[in-house]
Amino acid sequence: MTPGTGSIRTPDQRLRIFVSSTLKELAPERRAVRVAIEGLRLAPVMFELGARPHPPRDLYRAYLEQSDVFVGIYAGRYGWVAPGEEISGLEDEYRLAPRQMPKLVYIKEGAHQEERLKALLDQIRDDDGTSYAYFTSLDELAELVRGDLATLLAERFALAAGDPPAPMAAGGAEVALPSALTRLFGRDRDLDAVVGLLEGEARLVTLTGSGGIGKSRLALEAGTLLRDRFPDGVVFIDLAPVSDAALVLGVIAEALDVRDDGIGRIEDLLRTALHDRCVLLLLDNFEQVVDAAPAIRSLLQGAPRAKALVTSRILLRVSGEHGMEVEPLDVPDLERESTVEIESANPSVALFISSVRAAKPDFELTASNLEDVRRICVALDGVPLAIELAAAHARVLPPADLLDRLHRRLTVLASGARDLPERQRTMRAAIEWSVQLLPPTARELLTRLGVFACSFPLDAVEAIADDPEGAGVLADLGALVDGSLLRQQDRGDRARFMLLSTVHEYVSAALDARPDAQALRDRQAAWVASCAERSASALKGPDQTGCIARLAEDVENIRRGIRHLLNTRQWDLAARCVWSLFVYWWLDGHAEVRTWMEEILDAGEPIEVRTRAIALYFRGTVGYWQGTDIVDVNGLVEGAECFRDAGDPTGEAMTLSAIAFSLPTPSGSERAEELLANAAALVRLAGDGWGETIVRIGTARLAVGAGQFDLALERIAPAVAVAERLGDSFCLGITLYYRGWVRLTLGDVAGAADDFDRGLAVTSRIGHHEGTAYALEGLAAVAASEGDVERAGFLLGAAQSVRERTGLASQPTFHGPFMAELRSGPDKATFEAARLRGRAGLATPPAFALPRMEKAQPNPADEAFEAARKSGRKLAVEEAVGRARRSLEGASL
Repeated sequence: MTPGTGSIRTPDQRLRIFVSSTLKELAPERRAVRVAIEGLRLAPVMFELGARPHPPRDLYRAYLEQSDVFVGIYAGRYGWVAPGEEISGLEDEYRLAPRQMPKLVYIKEGAHQEERLKALLDQIRDDDGTSYAYFTSLDELAELVRGDLATLLAERFALAAGDPPAPMAAGGAEVALPSALTRLFGRDRDLDAVVGLLEGEARLVTLTGSGGIGKSRLALEAGTLLRDRFPDGVVFIDLAPVSDAALVLGVIAEALDVRDDGIGRIEDLLRTALHDRCVLLLLDNFEQVVDAAPAIRSLLQGAPRAKALVTSRILLRVSGEHGMEVEPLDVPDLERESTVEIESANPSVALFISSVRAAKPDFELTASNLEDVRRICVALDGVPLAIELAAAHARVLPPADLLDRLHRRLTVLASGARDLPERQRTMRAAIEWSVQLLPPTARELLTRLGVFACSFPLDAVEAIADDPEGAGVLADLGALVDGSLLRQQDRGDRARFMLLSTVHEYVSAALDARPDAQALRDRQAAWVASCAERSASALKGPDQTGCIARLAEDVENIRRGIRHLLNTRQWDLAARCVWSLFVYWWLDGHAEVRTWMEEILDAGEPIEVRTRAIALYFRGTVGYWQGTDIVDVNGLVEGAECFRDAGDPTGEAMTLSAIAFSLPTPSGSERAEELLANAAALVRLAGDGWGETIVRIGTARLAVGAGQFDLALERIAPAVAVAERLGDSFCLGITLYYRGWVRLTLGDVAGAADDFDRGLAVTSRIGHHEGTAYALEGLAAVAASEGDVERAGFLLGAAQSVRERTGLASQPTFHGPFMAELRSGPDKATFEAARLRGRAGLATPPAFALPRMEKAQPNPADEAFEAARKSGRKLAVEEAVGRARRSLEGASL
């Protein structure tokens, strides 16, 4: 939905904010605005990446079409006017923004304005659909943008109790398909065929073809067109980094936010998450994990409304599959004379022109270069990626020179393996040709990048490059980006780079053939270890949210690094990496950690005593993280002793706490109190505020289990304070959750509501699904105690949806008694209908949970009946509180 026409999406749903300005003149302002936008968890749309040096019109038109809000920043410059154009790109962007799109304009005071900019600003001021303000400093600009966007969201936020939530993907979050910056050329028939199959009875469609033929691009276009047909979302899952077929279901689960509990239930969890969802799974780059095809078929059998669109170089060969080969684009017929008008409509030529203009905006197809362009497209067999790679060099090579070099390279490289398809040999030739045009240092760097997954940050590149100063690295990266062998994206103030999957395959093979491949993988693993060490403290403080986001971006590289350490039997370093990321694994519930640690223990080789402690800890507790209550107490006891011998008080305290948490109450309460007292002494000795919070949570849990609610409140209050002082959202969410339930049990409904509201906000921000589910259940109990039947049912259903879709165990202990009366009382039908609505239509939690749901005003004639009904419900809620107290006393928490 266009924001100007109705409801506007919440920040967590990644609204796209298009930012228009001159580039060099306003570079600092652009950075400030980007930070402000990302601070609201919105997505800035800025195309420095496409500007070489000025973006073509169809590029920023594509950006605008995919954006929701227009932000314009103006100072003194009017901007560059391209040849053949009458206005600058700056003015063109403003004109192209749809009228219904909200427009926020900021003008820098004191700047000397060019005449044409003055005229543009006069038009803007006369536009009653545009808001504008003046700024003098970067801080003022950032504050204006934050405030205006927040106000815009508030004014247009219209999701109330009866409103159907926006379509969501299976994982509970709106899925943003990777955005295409160019048109899809020559695929109308193919697109109609794919969409027709998936709108019909086909459940599994596989697009096949050689590398770079355009399978992924076609699939993305189809997914975009099919969004309305799949109300639960189109979920894009890139399998390029995955080489083990056994990991495919886990990767799908991760994309859907379904947690793998590590005990062989992943397929069942996925079926539960998808069984009644109308969702399209877009599985990209399946060829290297084709042995997982039966698992995909089985998954679809258990999810009758789900469908899959797969891209692969080979068919999956399973029943029910509809295969469709993606052919090269049509190329010119060299035996016939042609004209510029005729060939401009040819798909290969049109793609070439569009790609050249991304690097050279003033490029035109003319009578003088027509024949060369035609021959270039024929020489590249109409393979889209080959055309794009060749076109990237048109900035420095005219078509005649390009054709000459291309022919010479293809002549040399056309003698590849005869069992490969001709188009695949052509693709390799195109990549090798493009690589050969690079400077030697850039070629060397490209091969080294094969140690990473397809995506990696700048500091990772520097870690594997032989350039300690970094200047050469930047130059080489620039050459790779200019050559379309590498893509760059900004992540706030950090640069991130991506290899196309076909290029990644090429460089990975080249790396494997090098004698120093092992040494380069050692360097990548060392970089992972360094990242883990740097993240250890950030994961327990105010930078926690940003740190978690960075780690999530690099989780595939982290896995590669740790896997290499394990393969090369560097047990101690692998364990240190894992322990440094303790909070991240706990937050995301990565069951693979236990597998890694079991591998260390099962190796039977000499290891450091702290390594053994770490391995025993994770083996003993990961199941408990997953809500399965599987705890290896004997292993944890040994682990605590090993931490003590290693001189690690925090590790010992965490292990003692884990043992205490696993003991039943009340029989184990005395022993648990003793263990937690020892743990508290250890963290105080170490000065570890984070550990202190965890231990205090444990002592409060024990008091709740013993029915000592006043004592529990006394114990949890300092834990909340410490978590707030540390700025630790993870611990704060846990402490608020426990305090909320204690307050509710003591009858402090308003205090409980405040705790659950705050807890929901912080757990949603860091992506802690379990904390989100707990907070929703708490808010449901609050709604029940306030007599709000619909809200209670809706929130409980939403919590159930979070648990089902993310593989979390059900935890009815706390909220069950509050729901019992509503499930069986006179309003049970209303409650059940609302619960089903919440379970089926999960929106981003803060969007529906934090605001109180609107209720219709009672008819005055019914006030007496309503008062009597509420009085009866109040007694029922009081009984529920009593039942909750009794159920908590002696419970294993």
